[in-house]
Amino acid sequence: MISGTVVGMGYAKKRIGKDGKPRYTACYLDLRGRVRSAGTFTGKRDADRAWQQAEVKQREGRVGDPRRGRRTFGEYVQESWFPNHVMEPRTRETYRYNLDAHILPWFTGMRMAEIMPADVREWVTDQSNRGLGPNVIDKNMTILSAIFTTALNDQVTFLHPCRGVKIPEVPKKPLQIITPEQFDLIYGKLSEAVLQLLVEVDIESGMRWGELTELRPRDLNLSTGIVTVSRAVVELNPRDHPTGGRFLVQEYPKNKKYRRFKISRQVVDKLQTYIQSTGLGTDDLLFPMPDQDLPAVQTGLPPEPDEPALTEPNAKGRQYRHGTITAYSMAPCRCQLCKGAYAAYRAKRRAEGKDNPRKRRRRDTDGHIPGDWFRKQVWHPAVEAAGIGRRVRVHDLRHAHASWLLAGGADLQVVKERLGHGSIATTQRYLHTLPTADETALNALDRIRGRSTA
Repeated sequence: MISGTVVGMGYAKKRIGKDGKPRYTACYLDLRGRVRSAGTFTGKRDADRAWQQAEVKQREGRVGDPRRGRRTFGEYVQESWFPNHVMEPRTRETYRYNLDAHILPWFTGMRMAEIMPADVREWVTDQSNRGLGPNVIDKNMTILSAIFTTALNDQVTFLHPCRGVKIPEVPKKPLQIITPEQFDLIYGKLSEAVLQLLVEVDIESGMRWGELTELRPRDLNLSTGIVTVSRAVVELNPRDHPTGGRFLVQEYPKNKKYRRFKISRQVVDKLQTYIQSTGLGTDDLLFPMPDQDLPAVQTGLPPEPDEPALTEPNAKGRQYRHGTITAYSMAPCRCQLCKGAYAAYRAKRRAEGKDNPRKRRRRDTDGHIPGDWFRKQVWHPAVEAAGIGRRVRVHDLRHAHASWLLAGGADLQVVKERLGHGSIATTQRYLHTLPTADETALNALDRIRGRSTA
């Protein structure tokens, strides 16, 4: 037999137990109007006191469903947090990878309410012991902290276990900016005029890769030289794409702010000639995917010297003449002379039918240039052929643009708005980054020191 006496919004529900004695369940309504239990008691007075206290705590915002905290971390993240957390598609792809690789394997079976700061500290130590770098650990901690911030707001937990937990310091390395002379060397190694134009627009504008490869003729004002950046394309894993594709065009750039800036007249003239000669429409991609069968970098054997120098001694102390297959294989030497000799050797074998190499993998694309394809097939080979002597990324062209502008005397605020930085502090990082930046200070020091000798 069950009966209920409603008092306010809560009530004590009476039932008769198996022993024939009455039992009272303290019932109250949660914020959604659902009936919740605050416990079962032998006396009605105790049940009334329990549901009244539950209502008071609910009004104070300190109580939720106790079962929430008993959910495991894996259940909460995969069923509640990740599907409903608003983030950019590229961010979602990154978060998914970090969760699967570094976070869920450690916390997935633990109950949300039982995860303590000590557990997080132990997890940080484990990451360091596995050789993860400070940048990766910092990213993982950012994701874990976001999860528990949401859980705390949703009253799934009443403790934020990430607060107060230290992680390894992320070192701030100085920016290495390529010089105009180095850029010209790389530019000269690109075999196609359209690829040269692409990197020239990149260095002249400082656009991000997704903004540059989504640029269309309608975004250019060829009479004034003004470029409008209003979109960006991101390449995604198909499972993170709304329709299962690879490229997603966002109707806003990073920071969700349109921006406009001018480019030089000589680049505008090149773009105008290029658009007219290729017959591009206003809505066509300005830089579509190039022909994958054509070499993107100028090739050919370097001139063979009269007396090639010897290679550096290998592990056994032996040296070989540059420009030979032996030097390439045994030294091993990767100079242009030895690589050229090896390339000629491979080409000769293929021409004689002795080798049957695997066909080059072709990238599926909707017309946009995949960033990794451009890096591997175009940019890195050009950098290597230019003999820069260090790693140069495509994104370094954006860094170089900012650095060159500031070194040339451009206003800091103008550079900030031109590049679309969210903070002036980001733009300030590019001050005095060129190798010649300290020469002004040294000249001033020499003038002062020189007074005593004068």
